[in-house]
Amino acid sequence: MNKLTLMITAVVAALITGCKSGNNDNNKTERTEDLQAKKLLQGIWVDSDEENVVFKVKGDTIYYPDSLSQPVRFAIYGDTLEMQNSNESKYAIIKQSAHLFEFKNQNGDVVKLVKGEDPTYELQFAPKKMTSVNQNKTLKSDSVVFCANERYHSYIQVNPTKYKVYKTSYNNDGLDVENIYFDNTIHVGIFKQQARVFSKDFAKSDFAKFVPADFLKQSVLSDIILTGTSSNTLHYEAQLAIPDSYVSYIVNIDINTDGKLSMNIQK
Repeated sequence: MNKLTLMITAVVAALITGCKSGNNDNNKTERTEDLQAKKLLQGIWVDSDEENVVFKVKGDTIYYPDSLSQPVRFAIYGDTLEMQNSNESKYAIIKQSAHLFEFKNQNGDVVKLVKGEDPTYELQFAPKKMTSVNQNKTLKSDSVVFCANERYHSYIQVNPTKYKVYKTSYNNDGLDVENIYFDNTIHVGIFKQQARVFSKDFAKSDFAKFVPADFLKQSVLSDIILTGTSSNTLHYEAQLAIPDSYVSYIVNIDINTDGKLSMNIQK
């Protein structure tokens, strides 16, 4: 390759690099948050038709009167309200003023809110104790069963934890909210007279192989129950449920008299 060819190649490369750089600069459009719109949104907002409190805005956070719904950070860009939760929810703003806020919910319906002036509305946002599955209590179950012509003692204890489970749902106004619950661990012990045959603390992660990941994320390990025996095996059912719904998965747990564990999904 001669010097002229090298020079031409270098010039062309420089031009291409310059074009790419210019294009990148043009594509870098930094969004600017509408702080005035955020300021107008401060306060308590009420459904204009039913006069129910929908949410309170303070700073850059939206609070719900429902004790299970988690506060969520938000921002306003252009004509869009963006809730910065795990789902990155966005809502088109139709109208906004100091005393009126209209937006489209997830269903495409227009929600009309008015600024709540009644000072008693604030009481709905007073701190409330969160509830959890199994009422945050330790539950115990003792059973004596016969298996392989021998007497066995089965012991089950449901232990509440501080591990939070978030369930995504929509409130009456079509807003995406996250409800919070607490998961459990469950101890299963099997004894033959004084000898321990089996002992394990089950967590819902132990059932990840049998339950879809999206379901498992929002579910609570609610209970494990002894369902019976056969030949040399004790049979249990693990119940994984999404709180406040009828949806659940049942996983069969089989533990033989040698302490060996096997599991399969209940069909």
